[in-house]
Amino acid sequence: MSATVLIVDDEDTARNFISEALRDAGHEPIEAGDLAEANKAIDTGSADIVLLDVVLPDGSGLTLLDRLTMENPIPPVILITAFAEVDSAVEAMKKGAQDYLQKPLDLDRLIQAVERAQEVVLLRRELALLRQSPYDQIEMVVGETPAMKRIMEEAQRAAAASVSVLITGETGTGKEVLAQAIRNMSPRADKPFIPINCAALPETMIESELFGHEAGAFTGAQKRKPGLIEIADGGILFLDEIASTKTDMQAKLLRILDEHRFRRVGGVKEIDVDIQILAASNRNLEAMMEEGTFREDLYYRLKVVDLHLPPLRERLVDIPALVGTFIVQINMRTGNTISGITPRAIEALKASEWPGNIRELRHVIERAMLFCDDEEIDLAHLPPDIQALAS
Repeated sequence: MSATVLIVDDEDTARNFISEALRDAGHEPIEAGDLAEANKAIDTGSADIVLLDVVLPDGSGLTLLDRLTMENPIPPVILITAFAEVDSAVEAMKKGAQDYLQKPLDLDRLIQAVERAQEVVLLRRELALLRQSPYDQIEMVVGETPAMKRIMEEAQRAAAASVSVLITGETGTGKEVLAQAIRNMSPRADKPFIPINCAALPETMIESELFGHEAGAFTGAQKRKPGLIEIADGGILFLDEIASTKTDMQAKLLRILDEHRFRRVGGVKEIDVDIQILAASNRNLEAMMEEGTFREDLYYRLKVVDLHLPPLRERLVDIPALVGTFIVQINMRTGNTISGITPRAIEALKASEWPGNIRELRHVIERAMLFCDDEEIDLAHLPPDIQALAS
């Protein structure tokens, strides 16, 4: 995403220098030589970010800051100051300025400051879009990284074709959420979506739960019971933690994939089913095949489309968009009215390693919103270990 940056500086050479640097970084500069020109530019509503000199020929840049704090939304403001004006800049940051840069300008620091401000703009746009979406359409599968864009493109094709999908990734990367997203994009969206955590079902029960049973099939089976596969007919069966199934159960699942039919436990009648199977694992299934604990034929039958979700530490650029999603979701559920998160809080979040991935990030935001009495989540609302990462 590129940002439109209003440069307010009375020195032509400085403005041209900054404009060229911003264009090279992919942004669109707008120039103003004094407060009057700056106010006209702001009236048009075209400035995403304001780069503001404190000393201007027709007054102090801080008067423009006062005006900007009344805008909705408030554009991020980066002050340009001389050494003698640092105290004024610090006071301005208390009023709402995001950052300040000292003269002479360091281009690397300038671009970094604009990119931090750009994240605020992106987050606000994300929140605005999410607020217009029905609650059940808000997904955690968001992101601008090439890997996430590719995953969503392939997921959309898999959804349209109703083919089997294998979703892999570390714990907490959003595998079930991706499965839900595939369901929502599928022609089966109005049909059953049956998630099954294979690791949570005792080995003695998993066959009966999946395939159902006839009356008298085993002790305690007093009447016929349809299984989850039968209930999912016409829709989608999501097998989470598929790696925990034993090889004999894997053989039965393979038959469903190949023939689209099964028998209840204790039954003799073949039952036809039309289901799309999505499976997920946080374990290395190829290594399990080599060990003989996961069937090779099932593996290749499941991974018609193979989607690997990267860990959050490899997609830190997506944190603002993810946080925006969580804020809207939690606001809807709890009735909170938190509008966003401050840049320094985002910076601290991006400095974390996130061993628990997206799930951990969501818990952190939920906790922060619990302790936040302001309009935005700030650094002080985050857990102490994340606060300590702030530079």
